[in-house]
Amino acid sequence: MYKRIILTIAFLGIVHTCFCWGFFAHRKINQLAVYLLPPEMLVLFKPNQDFITEHATAPDQRRYAIAEEGPRHYIDIDHYGKYPFPELPRKWDDAVAKYGRDTLMTYGIVPWHVQVVLGRLTSAFREKNFSRILVLSAELGHYIADAHVPLHASSNHNGQLTDQKGIHAFWESRIPELSAEKNYDFFIGKAEYIKDPGAFIWARVLESAAESDSVLLFERELNKKYSPDQKYSFEQRNDEIIRQYSSAYTKDYEKMLNGMVERRMRQSIFAVASFWYTAWVNAGQPDLKPLTKQKFSEKDLKEFEELNQKWKNGSGKIIGREE
Repeated sequence: MYKRIILTIAFLGIVHTCFCWGFFAHRKINQLAVYLLPPEMLVLFKPNQDFITEHATAPDQRRYAIAEEGPRHYIDIDHYGKYPFPELPRKWDDAVAKYGRDTLMTYGIVPWHVQVVLGRLTSAFREKNFSRILVLSAELGHYIADAHVPLHASSNHNGQLTDQKGIHAFWESRIPELSAEKNYDFFIGKAEYIKDPGAFIWARVLESAAESDSVLLFERELNKKYSPDQKYSFEQRNDEIIRQYSSAYTKDYEKMLNGMVERRMRQSIFAVASFWYTAWVNAGQPDLKPLTKQKFSEKDLKEFEELNQKWKNGSGKIIGREE
């Protein structure tokens, strides 16, 4: 039954539009993050690598089901002033006191939510809860990776304010799908303990915010050099003919970005593994070997199936902000 769940997730990932890093990149980030872990964690994570990889898209699936999910993926940080946005408190309670929860939810909460999920994962390790460890590890990887996407830290998140609609998926899906397997260097090293996870994730968000202008500016400049028939092409994908940015346009854009997508993808992989490792250390470095004999319960599998069904019934429409 577990294999059926995996196949269902994979199939739905092909049929439906994917958000954030895209189906391919989110899976790749979680998959490669496993290899950065120490042997004491690999004993559990390596045998369950397929689940951690496939379940990386679960938070996006929930965007078809509940409105509260969307804000967990981004932060329109430019709403709060100018870089480096000193007016925005980094601590949740302080931010709520200043702006109110509704405002924070409207403009996104990804740096805070990463810390919430980290706390939950730490508790799962401490309790040696097999299913919670794997589910939360996979989903924490998703949110951390989202924080590394420049347009996830910009109110112009899909170029909708500058007549560049579609740039969101262009940067985070089309480029890595075309280049990652052949051209990116994924030799990264080992996970490291993060002393201050809050400061770490906020630093990544600020980096994303600083790079968002370049993401938009370079595409506007490149657009002037291409006619519409050169900019776009029709290519077969999963038995469908789809219109997408041409390979030539994509490669020229990636050159202008000077390795930004590869760099942010590498940083995401390192950050995901390091957050997993940090949660395990903070939990007291529990022995994970006894958990290797455990399997997902029928209740777990039912929840995965229900999530897939809600996504499927969404008919491609998410609740909340489109990207």
